[in-house]
Amino acid sequence: MVEKLQVDVTRKQILKIALPISLALLVPQFNFIINNVFLGHLSEQALAAASITGVYYLVFASVGYGLNNGLQALISRRAGENKPGDIGKIFNQGVLVSMLIAVTGILLTYFLAPVILRTTIHSKETFEMSIRFLQIRIWGLPFLYIYQMRNALLVGTNQSKYLVAGTVAEATANVFFDYTLIFGKLGFPAFGFNGAAFASVIAEFFGMFVIFLVIYQKGIGRQYAIFKDLKWDSRNAKLIADISGPLVFQHAISIISWVFFYILIEHHGSTSLAVSNTMRNVFGFFGVFIWAFASTTNSMVSNVIGQGKKELVIPLINKIALLSLSVALIIALLLNLFPGIYLSIYGQNEEFIRAGTPVLRLVATIMVLMSVSSIWLNAVTGTGNSRVTFLIELFAITLYCSYVYIVLEVNKLSIFWGWASELLYWSCMLALSFLYIKSGRWKLKKL
Repeated sequence: MVEKLQVDVTRKQILKIALPISLALLVPQFNFIINNVFLGHLSEQALAAASITGVYYLVFASVGYGLNNGLQALISRRAGENKPGDIGKIFNQGVLVSMLIAVTGILLTYFLAPVILRTTIHSKETFEMSIRFLQIRIWGLPFLYIYQMRNALLVGTNQSKYLVAGTVAEATANVFFDYTLIFGKLGFPAFGFNGAAFASVIAEFFGMFVIFLVIYQKGIGRQYAIFKDLKWDSRNAKLIADISGPLVFQHAISIISWVFFYILIEHHGSTSLAVSNTMRNVFGFFGVFIWAFASTTNSMVSNVIGQGKKELVIPLINKIALLSLSVALIIALLLNLFPGIYLSIYGQNEEFIRAGTPVLRLVATIMVLMSVSSIWLNAVTGTGNSRVTFLIELFAITLYCSYVYIVLEVNKLSIFWGWASELLYWSCMLALSFLYIKSGRWKLKKL
């Protein structure tokens, strides 16, 4: 059955798109937490090193995410215009572009990353563990990028329900190979810390493989001519570069700022670094519902504009923002009431839990602000004005990095005040995105 390409501006439609996305995002984040739980039981040093390696890999993962967001806006626009013939062409070019970026990421990890990390990480043991891990982990990048491209295709064509299959396959593979390869269970060799890297690469391959089986079984590949006539198309490549390029840089600098943040945290000791690693898990795991609504905003705003119904954009944003805020308030309440339960799963001592509790409560509060800010920011992306999204991010990141350097490196304040930087960051994002959408200048943009 061919899915309806044009969306309706209703809560039912929002949830129909957002709920499968949230599950698709939830499972990989669950995997990430499982990785850290296993590594936490391995040693505090392993958990601390995982914060550096995890954020480093996120830099490249975020590049794919930026490319995905641009493709999603383009595919949603063509869906809103009811032009299915253009969708496969855009997707195919996205895959080719992503493979070029993956090769670049692998080369940088082998030749540039050791130089940068050697000069910034104080602990020699943490540095050596991180480099060995990353030079294994980075080989999952091609699988991850192709896997991410399916988001743009399925969400952009109003078929997000099919996202679940790939994530379940990835989750199963990740948990199994984490357990067997980190600790050497069921006859597998014990790789220790590096076992998590091997497990993640294998899991990303499984996720990619299964989702494309589903795409072909459901006839989606045939409907949009996926991978048919896979050759360079300069017109669509330029269009992708124009829309996705600023988003790639936006997400890259956002995560690079997190690398900068974690390097400064590392100077405060392994406990601070381990605590901060678990805070990133909070954003990743509990934030998936927020990011699902954000992704839905990008797709639906672009689709509605493609239908020629620009007057519905702001009411649509408000509906999605209210749903996102409601979920964030529930999560924040639970984390503030039961911080010890969450922190105890990492198998650390009482000092770790005492240090982490006030930071966790702060992060839970930040997520409430993020739940609205991310909706308005992704609405800007959905209008096709990705350069504006990039400029908003650049301004917010500049403030963020200045703040964390002064607080953590100059004044040597606690990590609690370091994490307060997120309040500044998301407030800035919300204010600038809101003002741009309200200005109406996005109505002049053509894709």
